[in-house]
Amino acid sequence: MYDKREEELADYLYKSLVGRRYLIVMDDIWDTEIWDAVRRFFPDDCNGSRILLTTRLSDVALYADSFSPLHKMQFLKEGESWNLLCKKVFGEKDCPPELEDVGKAIARNCGGLPLAIVVIGGLLSKESRRQEYWRNLAENLSSIVTKDDDKCLEILGLSYNRLPQRLRACFLYMAVFPEDYEIPVAKLIRLWAAEGFLKPNASKSLEDLAEEYLDDLIERNLILVSKRSANGKIRTCNIHDLLRNLCSRNAQQENFLYVVKCNDDVLQRGVYITPRRLSIHPHLLSIQSQILYESEIHNSGAHSLLCTGARLIYPSRVYLGYKLLRVLDLIIVRFFHFPAEITKLVYLRYLAFTYNEALPPSIAELWNLQTLVYHNWTFGKCPVFPVEIWMMPKLRHLCMTPCRLPVPQNVQMLVLGNLQTLSEVRNLRCSDDIFKRIPNLKELGISYEVSPSVNWSKYKLEALVNLHQLETLKLLFKYSSHASEIVNPPKLAFPEKLKRLTLAGCGIPWSCMTIVGALPNLEVLKLRKNACQGIKWEPVDGQFCQLKHLLLEEVDLVVWGANEAHFPRLQRLIIRSCYKLKEIPSGIGEIPTLELIELVDCHHSAVTSAEQIQEEQEGMGNEELRVRIDLRRYFKNKFYSKIFH
Repeated sequence: MYDKREEELADYLYKSLVGRRYLIVMDDIWDTEIWDAVRRFFPDDCNGSRILLTTRLSDVALYADSFSPLHKMQFLKEGESWNLLCKKVFGEKDCPPELEDVGKAIARNCGGLPLAIVVIGGLLSKESRRQEYWRNLAENLSSIVTKDDDKCLEILGLSYNRLPQRLRACFLYMAVFPEDYEIPVAKLIRLWAAEGFLKPNASKSLEDLAEEYLDDLIERNLILVSKRSANGKIRTCNIHDLLRNLCSRNAQQENFLYVVKCNDDVLQRGVYITPRRLSIHPHLLSIQSQILYESEIHNSGAHSLLCTGARLIYPSRVYLGYKLLRVLDLIIVRFFHFPAEITKLVYLRYLAFTYNEALPPSIAELWNLQTLVYHNWTFGKCPVFPVEIWMMPKLRHLCMTPCRLPVPQNVQMLVLGNLQTLSEVRNLRCSDDIFKRIPNLKELGISYEVSPSVNWSKYKLEALVNLHQLETLKLLFKYSSHASEIVNPPKLAFPEKLKRLTLAGCGIPWSCMTIVGALPNLEVLKLRKNACQGIKWEPVDGQFCQLKHLLLEEVDLVVWGANEAHFPRLQRLIIRSCYKLKEIPSGIGEIPTLELIELVDCHHSAVTSAEQIQEEQEGMGNEELRVRIDLRRYFKNKFYSKIFH
């Protein structure tokens, strides 16, 4: 079950817990085998340590501990159900009197199931508040409650049946992803766009429209937010497993999607698989390919083939005979030879895969491609993209492990006017010529190899100011074995629309941070691994006017002369591995918008100053400021911290 790395983590976990009192919470255990696999990692030293286990199956709970009493969760009472429904529908407002009786009937008919109440509440919050509509819903719920089988699933199905048509496909698509999988929102949005679920209009881009759809599904409590990025945007999402079951059932019934989960699924259906989308478990990919390759009918109508999981796999064969494919997501599949069949899939809009060599020029034959995700895991090599990449005008997102991007040398002006994302490019030579070819770029990631003899003038980083639509920029400087720091830092300039900036290793003086501070729209700033050189940072008044999130990580800062006027809208301050910084300026605590100060691996005096700031703020009635201290550096092994963080 466990590979070597997981066994190492388990061993470190066990050793770290020996002799200590601990509380471990394990949520949603479905199988006794899972419990058998993990229980040995928790030492029993008879010192009062406890493991809290949740499961839906009584036999699993009894198997884990047959001597301790089980705590069985009860259904909500009528009053509790009504209060929860009101909160989801009306928020802090009161329910209108004319809806109270029918509303209580709806709450009662949800059978005390919290998930059902929350989902129905999400539905009612988006729909008309007419008595007739509410009565109709109450009657539908009443007929469901009289049934014993799959009651909750049927209640959840009501919410799906009343979804606007534009959201149905987006919701069903969630069944593509494995159970308990954290779904990257950027990927989800690009898949929705490639599938054709989004209807573009003149005022909104496909990406903006997708964010609206996602927000709508979240407000209906059909999709859950997992993580948010530094600027508050949703980074990952997931879906409750019961709702995922609903997605899978309806997707299969509507011939929308078929999820191949075990060998029997493939063997039983074989050539009869006809849905437009196939989601295949990684370990079955070769089996699926063999069966479809040998059959006479190859499901030529399939529009999408996705293989989603956590690790790279090495299948002996992948069948790619689906001529009408729009989506091919094989990012976890590692190809040692480029599959030539890919370039014949001319309808592809989304392509993601891992290949150990440079892409061939024929990749440009995919003239409909919107998103290309290309990973290369060959150590010591940095492949060069074919120059033909500039002949793919519909390309919107080009995401890759570090690759070099050639500049067309011919006179003809090739423009990627739709390109919004380009990351990560190695040693990009910035120039007006290349930036004119990507005029609408919103997100850019560049990495540079730093050597003692590097000549920064040839890279012209100050030309970045000409990317007028750029909102997110990552600049990473990676040192060779012969270079420990940048002697002559590059000249930098940034466009005014920039909202998120990450700098790592560029070694600019702290005094040059005025260039960054002057950016009028900057909300997130991350300074990592000697992004700045020097021991003292004295910010200037009137700068960083919109900054909400500041990260300082592995910088040699000793003295930081900041106060509330320098970061007037700061919400989160994160400081990691800044061992020389002795104090967090007390004025930071006076920032009225500040919500969090987090210190990881910092000097004990800096920790003390952060705690003093919190005490002072609490003394003045500010209970909102949180100070979080992470002492992971006191643990001997990094694996231990990875388990808990």
